[in-house]
Amino acid sequence: MEWQPDEQGLQQVLQLLKDSQSPDTATQRAVQEKLEQLNQFPDFNNYLIFVLTSLKSEDEPTRSLSGLILKNNVKAHYQNFPPTVADFIKRECLNNIGDPSPLIRATIGILITTIASKGELQTWPELLPQLCNLLNSEDYNTCEGSFGALQKICEDSSELLDSDALNRPLNIMIPKFLQFFKHCSPKIRSHAIACVNQFIIGRAQALMDNIDTFIESLFALAGDEDSEVRKNVCRALVMLLEVRIDRLIPHMHSIIQYMLQRTQDPDENVALEACEFWLTLAEQPICKEALSGHLVQLIPILVNGMKYSEIDIILLKGDVEEDETVPDSEQDIKPRFHKSRTVTLQHEGGEDEEGEDIDEDEDDDDDTLSDWNLRKCSAAALDVLANVFREELLPHLLPLLKGLLFHPDWVIKESGILVLGAIAEGCMQGMVPYLPELIPHLIQCLCDKKALVRSIACWTLSRYAHWVVSQPPDAHLKPLMTELLKRILDGNKRVQEAACSAFATLEEEACTELVPYLSFILDTLVFAFGKYQHKNLLILYDAIGTLADSVGHHLNQPEYIQKLMPPLIAKWNELKDEDKDLFPLLECLSSVATALQSGFLPYCEPVYQRCVTLVQKTLAQAMMYSQQPDQYEAPDKDFMIVALDLLSGLAEGLGGHVDTLVARSNIMTLLFQCMQDTMPEVRQSSFALLGDLTKACFPHVKPCIAEFMPILGTNLNPEFISVCNNATWAIGEICMQMGVEMQPYIAMVLNQLVEIINRPNTPKTLLENTAITIGRLGYVCPQEVAPMLPQFIRPWCTSLRNIRDNEEKDSAFRGICMMIGVNPGGVVQDFIFFCDAVASWVNPKDDLRDMFYKILHGFKEQVGEENWQQFSEQFPPLLKERLAACYGV
Repeated sequence: MEWQPDEQGLQQVLQLLKDSQSPDTATQRAVQEKLEQLNQFPDFNNYLIFVLTSLKSEDEPTRSLSGLILKNNVKAHYQNFPPTVADFIKRECLNNIGDPSPLIRATIGILITTIASKGELQTWPELLPQLCNLLNSEDYNTCEGSFGALQKICEDSSELLDSDALNRPLNIMIPKFLQFFKHCSPKIRSHAIACVNQFIIGRAQALMDNIDTFIESLFALAGDEDSEVRKNVCRALVMLLEVRIDRLIPHMHSIIQYMLQRTQDPDENVALEACEFWLTLAEQPICKEALSGHLVQLIPILVNGMKYSEIDIILLKGDVEEDETVPDSEQDIKPRFHKSRTVTLQHEGGEDEEGEDIDEDEDDDDDTLSDWNLRKCSAAALDVLANVFREELLPHLLPLLKGLLFHPDWVIKESGILVLGAIAEGCMQGMVPYLPELIPHLIQCLCDKKALVRSIACWTLSRYAHWVVSQPPDAHLKPLMTELLKRILDGNKRVQEAACSAFATLEEEACTELVPYLSFILDTLVFAFGKYQHKNLLILYDAIGTLADSVGHHLNQPEYIQKLMPPLIAKWNELKDEDKDLFPLLECLSSVATALQSGFLPYCEPVYQRCVTLVQKTLAQAMMYSQQPDQYEAPDKDFMIVALDLLSGLAEGLGGHVDTLVARSNIMTLLFQCMQDTMPEVRQSSFALLGDLTKACFPHVKPCIAEFMPILGTNLNPEFISVCNNATWAIGEICMQMGVEMQPYIAMVLNQLVEIINRPNTPKTLLENTAITIGRLGYVCPQEVAPMLPQFIRPWCTSLRNIRDNEEKDSAFRGICMMIGVNPGGVVQDFIFFCDAVASWVNPKDDLRDMFYKILHGFKEQVGEENWQQFSEQFPPLLKERLAACYGV
């Protein structure tokens, strides 16, 4: 006997469904409680499926809602459904997949895929065969409903469908789907393509076996009148470009022609899918060859797509010019991620190299529309193509640019400025002749009456900051800086944000060029403090921190400190320990402390104390959480990481002055715990701090060395590059302080270091720090390290030849010379590398130069004049000259 609802129970469920549509929160709470009560009855779920599939007298939204509540129950506790209930639900779903209402069909489809993804594809063997069978139904609703459900299953379970677990159903399903590409209903054609599309990226075997039929079927749909079908065709071609470009190459010309058309599709969703094609193609080796002949068509299409659409302008409140007094809503503020400290060395060529992680320089000129749209996609495509074609792009662009940049309509002018910014990286060389004329025009656009023009001008100018700084300062730097500072105080929040970000970029490029203008810059940034709403304040901290990094000790002037510190400290006192706004403020203060050095002394005590407290609180919370996870929340360890990094900044900036602070706190005990934390970023920051404290106040570190060294040894694991890098650096610093007392610890670390320096594909920063530390170990304990010389001398020399002369390089080379003294045979095989590394010194100290002299001449005497002549024949001419000039060999 089939299950039947009880009338009274049914009325209760219907009342609940009605109540749950009420906007009143109290009613909502009552509904939640009632739901929990009803869930105690196993057949409550039968009522829900009954309302969805059989109670045709009810309105559709109520029936659909009943299905969605059932879906949530399936998600939460399907494993507790009695078998009779589970079977009833499955049966009802399959019997009603052809409901006349599209809403009800879709709801049943969602329910089916939710059951299927609860591990039920295996235990519901009739599901796929039945759905595939129903596709043949004469009844449109049944066919469409089944396809809708299949599409959702393909989306949710694509990997499982292509595995042996289910006996490879795709062998039947994919050929079946391909037949429906020709169906008379556009909705069904669209479902069919969407189903097959789920299997492209995973290269499902059944699809690969039918790949040519698939591609032919896609081509047959190229001119489809339905926009959803066109969108799915474009999506398929973009994915095939990544996965099976070999099958597309023979047709590439016509595919490109098709995509040029689709990128201009009247339906923006189709245009966006098509525009992705250019982004994907740019990453393929064949890009240049395939696209060269089409640039003349493609470039104007991309440029045209870079205009704001009318809907964008409405969403961006493009007509609101002043909004600086309107507080930000909290959801506008994206979460920030703190980037932990990594210790790097300075290189020849002047600028510090940032670690190996490339800065994500996103073209987020309009953040609030962080959803991807045609404008962003077109700009990104132009950017990557500029990087592929370089100057060859310009003949197609320059004629267009002139018309755009001076256009009376602000929307068109704005898109021209975006174009100019997008090509900055790829076409810089070719743009140089035009910049003396363009930069002043862009600086003028900073005063445009439209906020969206002012904000994009900020971004584009920041993309050319490198060139601006390379010119005489009065030419462009001064006017640009003056105008950008005005924009930082703009009445429009979006312009403030763009100007602040652009100014931070300018600071990084200009560095000490900004020193003459510091007073003026600080006045502006401090004034902005009093005026900014929440979101832009966070960007302002970044601009101040970058300024401190860029001008360094030049900031340490009483008048500058007087301007800058009071507002920062006021904010610092205002924020509570659990406020995430502390992150950017702590990062900012860390840069400021490092720059001000002794100038930070008056402020250091409360800052130091609070950092220690933040570390202590986080560790305590982590401890409670690990003991009773059900009682306590896991702490946000970013608080601890940022605090450790600020302590590093203090130690680096204040040097010996930090001694009394360390003496009065339990930081060494806390550091011992942080160095053993499970989270790599915490360990990374603790090792940076350990190294900085070692340099600043070693007497406090020394008593802990016996406990710390084994931990440092275990962290010499290149799987965690930054942790390993900082641990390596800290060992080198400890070594310089310990001297001969380092001897008992050499064995804990030497083998790992030699292994790392010989590993292929090790990032440059890590190689350099490893080489420095090996050299320093050899400097204090040459007897212990020298026997291993032959195992590391070659990579050691090659990794240090590009480092600037500095203290670290000095100590490392002294170490290598002392080791060669102990084990001269260890370097014979690779002596040419040693010669090259010696020649990389510009001004070694006199006694180090003597050490080099002795080793070079000693080797020459050892091998004899004739052999030396033969040996030095292998030298590149430049090396020969340097050694002859500096060392007379």
